[in-house]
Amino acid sequence: MSKMNELKIGNLTAKVPIIQGGMGVGISLSGLASAVANEGGIGVLATAGIGEQEKDIFSNFIEANNRGLRNEIRKTKSMTNGIIGVNIMVALSNYTELVKVSVEENIDIIFSGAGLPLNLPEYVAKSENHPKLVPIVSSGKGAALIAKRWIEKFNYIPDAFVVEGPRAGGHLGFKKEQLFDENFKLEILLMDVLEKIKPLEQKYDKKIPVICGGGIFTGADIKKFMDLGASGVQMATRFVVTNECDASDAFKQAYLDSVESDIEIIDSPVGMPGRALRNQYIIDVKNGNKKPFKCPYHCIVTCDYTNTPYCIAHALTNAKKGQMSHGFAFAGDNVYRVNKIVSVKELIDELKNEFESI
Repeated sequence: MSKMNELKIGNLTAKVPIIQGGMGVGISLSGLASAVANEGGIGVLATAGIGEQEKDIFSNFIEANNRGLRNEIRKTKSMTNGIIGVNIMVALSNYTELVKVSVEENIDIIFSGAGLPLNLPEYVAKSENHPKLVPIVSSGKGAALIAKRWIEKFNYIPDAFVVEGPRAGGHLGFKKEQLFDENFKLEILLMDVLEKIKPLEQKYDKKIPVICGGGIFTGADIKKFMDLGASGVQMATRFVVTNECDASDAFKQAYLDSVESDIEIIDSPVGMPGRALRNQYIIDVKNGNKKPFKCPYHCIVTCDYTNTPYCIAHALTNAKKGQMSHGFAFAGDNVYRVNKIVSVKELIDELKNEFESI
């Protein structure tokens, strides 16, 4: 029997090599992140729209989100001594502010994707206790580009990389035609990233762990990718159907009720394809029915909010709250395989047992 290896990122050690993916808006907050961290994995807060509960979110967007993030980090830390990260999308218009708050609150890790986080190290003080910086990439080329920039401009070697494949849920860093192309399978992307960073590891005598995600569902999947060279995996969809997940019961039920044919690739207002569960809201948008909204804050830099038929921030916030007729759920392509709600402990124990039984 083989046991799961620990995941080491700098001076941090996760006993379970599983990173819970950051899911917005409001799906992975303190409840889920602390539960994962308490089981030895890495819990992750999604920062997109994290101030949505604040009363002044419309009138004071930046400050409300800063406050929301600060409170959520503190709440999570009060519930666990485990490793906590934040996921901050480069495409967020308040990206810089969220990074600064995360650093001030001594978060353990900053995961950053949905664009290339080329300047992320400039916000981090060079102390032993600074947050680990982990870019999320979709190719070896992206990983190499970020590493080159960080080393040349900031003398900073990335602490790890997450490579996310096209089977993930939510916004995807691929063109639509690449999503089902065999050349973009996660196995191939992982090998590409490992190959591109190997010279860096040799040159700087530093281990740069590569974590992979997108379509990983079982302990057998984890074993397969770790045997290929991954230091750990990122999983998101399976953590939605846990007791501790911060989503509403209706959101979780949408996962439980789903069948494979419900999964749809949508054209998101932010200019990326996204994987979601088809419902009446998505059908209405496809049929040309606009969902009226005001955009009090331009939350995603790439969003063409003057021409889009709906606001994705509103849609995802409504879904999180259970108002599924006014929004929709993002999900990975294995969502139809989930069939019950379990605790985070039960899920991680199941994954460990499957891994070890191979």
